[in-house]
Amino acid sequence: MLQPMPSRSLLPALVGARLSAGPAVTPIAFVNAIVQAYARQQQNPAKALAWAQIAPAALADPTARISAAQMERISGAAMQELDDEALGWFSRRLPWGSYGMLARASISAPTLGLALRRWCRHHGLIADDISLQLTVAGDTATLSITEHRPLGDWREFCLVSVLRNIHGLACWLIDSRIPLQGAQFPFAAPQHQDVYGVLFSGPSAFNTESAAIRFDARYLPLPLRRDEPALQQMLQRALPLTVLQYRRDRLLVQRVRQALLSQPDQSHNADDLAAWLKLSPRTLHRQLKDEGASLQALKDEVRQSRALALLLRTARPIKQVAQGAGFQNEKSFIRAFRGWTGTSPAEFRRSGAASAD
Repeated sequence: MLQPMPSRSLLPALVGARLSAGPAVTPIAFVNAIVQAYARQQQNPAKALAWAQIAPAALADPTARISAAQMERISGAAMQELDDEALGWFSRRLPWGSYGMLARASISAPTLGLALRRWCRHHGLIADDISLQLTVAGDTATLSITEHRPLGDWREFCLVSVLRNIHGLACWLIDSRIPLQGAQFPFAAPQHQDVYGVLFSGPSAFNTESAAIRFDARYLPLPLRRDEPALQQMLQRALPLTVLQYRRDRLLVQRVRQALLSQPDQSHNADDLAAWLKLSPRTLHRQLKDEGASLQALKDEVRQSRALALLLRTARPIKQVAQGAGFQNEKSFIRAFRGWTGTSPAEFRRSGAASAD
């Protein structure tokens, strides 16, 4: 009988990522892809299916779902029996430990950006069926996959798993949530497309040119917070550590400040701002507290910066400056401005003009 074993892979049950052990939401299509990998090697998947408590009849039901715990069992067992961490995706097998080797090659990088570039480059050394690229355009970083040969029945399972893997590893390396701005896939929306909202934060698009995920490029310069001992421990059971929902977002303060600046109409209160950031208001306040910040302090900082700029660079009336700085009325703006600077907006403008002269 198959037994649990220490994981030297980063991939077991990856497509069950962020799904609790109980609810059955992982699509049976991913299990069928694993069964196809057995057929390719002319082996019988019966033991692995039994170990994961997946009834063979469920394979014929496209609406069937399994839990993350079942997915972890079936994929881990298959990797063990087939000695292939890629589970049939590529033209050659990836022996057990291949993805752990890539992690070791990346963990010595000083920043997340360099670690991901190493991962992309080294992935091409072990599997040339696809290549991974990290590109940056403005404030957006994109991790994309180029397919160099048809992936056949494994296409969806492969592309989803590779992107989930690299995203999960990136979060683990910097010990932080990395919210995705979106994900895209070069195939039609599957019948189980609802699971994509669980696997990938942000909207998912289909029938695109290539598979990719997008996130804020400001995560790339962050330093790695893991070392070799941490990697050794993580590899004992990689799945929960690489794909868990990290409580901390090390860029949250910057993201909140940016939202207050760029989305003033959607950030009047905590509920609106949290919704825009795809967080609950309670989580927003808690995570800001973890970072030594508060929403009110950030609001005051942004309002003050905007008010000072409007007073010094424009001739707008004080009432319009108040509105531009996000205040409901001129009186509350003047009161807040005195608290910030010890003077009134009009006096500040006059002193600024005098200094310029």
